[in-house]
Amino acid sequence: MNKEEINKLSGIILDSAIEVHRHLGPGLLESVYEVCLCKELGLRKINYTRQVSLPVKYKGDLLDAEYKIDILVENEIIIELKAVEVLLPVHEVQLLTYLKLADKKLGLLINFNVTKLVVGFKRMINGYF
Repeated sequence: MNKEEINKLSGIILDSAIEVHRHLGPGLLESVYEVCLCKELGLRKINYTRQVSLPVKYKGDLLDAEYKIDILVENEIIIELKAVEVLLPVHEVQLLTYLKLADKKLGLLINFNVTKLVVGFKRMINGYF
């Protein structure tokens, strides 16, 4: 997928998240938003995988540990969902770490616990994009 296609896809994801937020509003658990966002992506014919397990490598060794990506869209974009009062710098660093470990270029950090979703939306890039 080229840069233009990925950018277009990220716009569709944002539109989908806004639609979910418009219907549900803030104040629910992250897991509820995850299920609803995936439903919305499916309605838009966007391929996604929920709770993607990825192994952890440390100094070249594969460890008996893993982390989970909330949603991986079209095997290109990592979505990290939150339902917190405020996004903290550690949430951004967490997403960047996921991007590096998964070798992906684009991640979206979406906090549903806001009055307007665009306030809770961050686009994160791993390296040059």
